[in-house]
Amino acid sequence: MKTAPAVAAGNTMIFKPSEKSPLGALVFGELIKEAGFPPGVINIVTGGGKVGAMLAGHMDIAKVAFTGSAAAGRQVQIAAAKSNLKHCSLELGGKSPALIFDDADLENALEHNSQGFLLNSGQVCAAASRILVQEGIAPKFVEGLKGAFEKFSGAMGDASSEQVYLGPLADKKQFDRVMGFLEEGKKDGVEVLVGGVRKGEKGQFVEPTVLLNPDGKSKVYNEEIFGPVAVMRTFKTEEEAIEMANDTSYGLGCELQFLNVQYELTYLLATIFTNDITRALRVAGKIQSGTVGINSAFFPSPATPFGGFKQSGYGRECGRDGLRQYLQPKTIHVNMNMPKKG
Repeated sequence: MKTAPAVAAGNTMIFKPSEKSPLGALVFGELIKEAGFPPGVINIVTGGGKVGAMLAGHMDIAKVAFTGSAAAGRQVQIAAAKSNLKHCSLELGGKSPALIFDDADLENALEHNSQGFLLNSGQVCAAASRILVQEGIAPKFVEGLKGAFEKFSGAMGDASSEQVYLGPLADKKQFDRVMGFLEEGKKDGVEVLVGGVRKGEKGQFVEPTVLLNPDGKSKVYNEEIFGPVAVMRTFKTEEEAIEMANDTSYGLGCELQFLNVQYELTYLLATIFTNDITRALRVAGKIQSGTVGINSAFFPSPATPFGGFKQSGYGRECGRDGLRQYLQPKTIHVNMNMPKKG
């Protein structure tokens, strides 16, 4: 999503992966060589925050495309401004909503809000971690979601095994962060529908968790947990659902669940579910997010722009808008009416 448009636009680039997951990037380096890119076109540098800070503040780098937390994104922007005013595109965190209306296909909604949400053990910026369900379908949905999460709890372990769906969290620091959110939620009296504890005695595993009806001002409801933890609340009307979905400092995506709607569209990371395409598009248009998936979780496409509103960042990846992030417009005026020499 970053390398392809950068190189296609004629740039050389440096790729610094997260210090939590460097090995995949090193394998990518072997593929770059095998593909025949000349030395120096695509460069891989590993390291922690200090390395990232050096790149963001380097006077010979013209642009930074950053994916990470909102806090780290602010530091990248500051370093860019203090150096050579390099361009930035920031794809930051999210607390994306999934809106599930009474007429949603229950089986489809449950699949996308269990298996779909738990992809990569919930360590996905676009994960729809705020599940908002209309009251009429809520009892059945809660029962089904509990069963689905319990099923996936039994599919945790060594992610290299074909029988395992959920691996561990990235490291001990992330594990402690997720467990800290869970402990605080319990102290605040939030009901744990399923999970909420460590899985086993070894490794950084957290059981898939659903927290019911947290206060709208609580940390578990408002802050990105970045783990297998979803929060769920109910709504009465379409207007209330939209208000709840937009009541966040983030705006990366949304999921909308409606019945018999066969479209996926891009707005800011939200997902919606209903049986009326007019209604689906109306709701999607009112969601303050860069992407919206209708009747499924949103998944980026190389052909369409991906990015966020509000504190989910700015700039876009993929599509024509993503390519333009690596180009500089230039205007040249030529005066063809030159005065004749005497």
